[in-house]
Amino acid sequence: MSGICSSFSPSEEEIGAADLQDTNTNQRKPAGWKAMPFVLGNETFERLASFGLMANFMVYLQSEYHMNQVKAATLLNTWSAASNFAPVIGAYVSDAFIGKFWTIAFGSFSSLLGMIIMTLTALLPQLRPPPCTHEGQLHGQCVGHNKAQLGILIASLCWLSIATGGIKPCSIPFSVDQFDLTTEEGRKGNNSFYNLYYTTQTIVLLITQTVVVYIQNDISWAIGFGIPALCMLFAIVLFFVGTKVYIYIKPEGSVFAAVAQVFVAAYKKRQLNLPSDDGQFYIPPFSRSLLPELHLTRQYSCLNKAALIVGDEVKQDGLCENPWRLCSVQQVEDVKCLINIIPIWLTSVLGFLAMNQQGTFTVAQALKMDLQFGPSIKIPAGSVGVITLIAIAIWLPFYDRVVVAALEKVTKQEGGITLLQRIGIGNLFSILTMLVSGFLETERRLSALSHGGTDGIAPMTVMWLTPQLILIGFSEIFSIVGLIEFYNKQFPEHMRSIGNSLIYLTFSFASYASSIVISVVHDVSARHGSNWLSDDINTSKLDYFYFLIAGISSLNFLFFLFCARRYHYRSSVKLM
Repeated sequence: MSGICSSFSPSEEEIGAADLQDTNTNQRKPAGWKAMPFVLGNETFERLASFGLMANFMVYLQSEYHMNQVKAATLLNTWSAASNFAPVIGAYVSDAFIGKFWTIAFGSFSSLLGMIIMTLTALLPQLRPPPCTHEGQLHGQCVGHNKAQLGILIASLCWLSIATGGIKPCSIPFSVDQFDLTTEEGRKGNNSFYNLYYTTQTIVLLITQTVVVYIQNDISWAIGFGIPALCMLFAIVLFFVGTKVYIYIKPEGSVFAAVAQVFVAAYKKRQLNLPSDDGQFYIPPFSRSLLPELHLTRQYSCLNKAALIVGDEVKQDGLCENPWRLCSVQQVEDVKCLINIIPIWLTSVLGFLAMNQQGTFTVAQALKMDLQFGPSIKIPAGSVGVITLIAIAIWLPFYDRVVVAALEKVTKQEGGITLLQRIGIGNLFSILTMLVSGFLETERRLSALSHGGTDGIAPMTVMWLTPQLILIGFSEIFSIVGLIEFYNKQFPEHMRSIGNSLIYLTFSFASYASSIVISVVHDVSARHGSNWLSDDINTSKLDYFYFLIAGISSLNFLFFLFCARRYHYRSSVKLM
């Protein structure tokens, strides 16, 4: 009982169903972990390339292109916004037209092209402004870039944004396609994949924030950009080596058209009464061996009318006469699934507020603390986030191999806990992070004001920030990994790329929400004579701001609980 009554011909639907999921007729069965060295290897090297290129890019713009802080930040924010929106377009193209494999392939080549151009800007003096001394940069006496130089730089960023749109929304769904979810081994492998994916991403971040940044700053920008470009080339080679192992899921047409058809058909039949007989609802004459066990539910029952057969709406061959008047039961339930997911997605936006503060105000705290570690090591303030990455790299494999196994024995639940419970725990950790951050900031500010020197540095080691950095790492483990798994498991199969792109939209909207909160707090508190977020962190009230974020996150958590209690999980997958 699957398939969508859409504008595509039956032969395409039937061929797609047979090729994609019918393990009896397919030439190969899902390879599972055998495909992961190629798929996950490609993703790992791609992330090493993209993170390595961007890890220190702000410094590159200021030191080599002589941009001031505002212009450089504006360029980066614009590029970031485009890159976070691009996965939505890439997901649509993948699900509707060319499929995940070719979308990833196109994105990979776009990424390589963008990185080569970026490397050339560092390698060829003609592609960037002439060198300038540090004194000249401080006094604004450097020769700026011309339009051609800026155009080449922007062209590189455009190709990288296109690459993001191709790779990010499809990499995880394409990996999930390689597991046979009808077997216990395949389901366990699928569950472990999400944790392994985020673990490798964390390790990559550790490498880029240390080794690659060191090469770019202290050795050569050309080498620092060239290494990510070589990694991307290796990722492409590795990806195509595995072509004989992969399972390929063919696109099923426009996702948005199928969703719109349900609403249009339900509206046209709004005057009809729903019968009690399930046999009067439309089920297309297509069969698959791997199906979601879906039936029409009572939730949003007004949409059920879209699948109600009236008169001669079904032709003799079992196909619908007009997809804008009659939709399949599968279509209706898929739309209900989307409606259920939207509130969970909205709560995740505010749930990420705490994470957004770690890259800004935590660094500001570190700058006013003792950065000395031992007799000879001085920790860069911008590198304190490595503590979070180390916590994730250690805890995530332990959670996957030890904690989940223990929880499964107790709860008898696959994965130990439900997906929404995992996301909820992540939200609680984000609240706890802000509370701990607030208390630590209170102590830091009091220490700086009472015992600090003329430079305003508190006589407290920067390692006092470790608790809040570890807690935000736990929040990421439960929230982000949980959301990735939630979207990929709860979205309909033909919409997985769209679902995965929501993660990047969440990051984008969370950044905008954080900017709005910061602006409002800054303006309101300044008007009342006590600026919480002034330029001098020792005279501001950053701890109050942290407590405010904790309050907002707590209200958001209550809304999340309300949405989670009302959420209906998609039915399990069975072998027919």
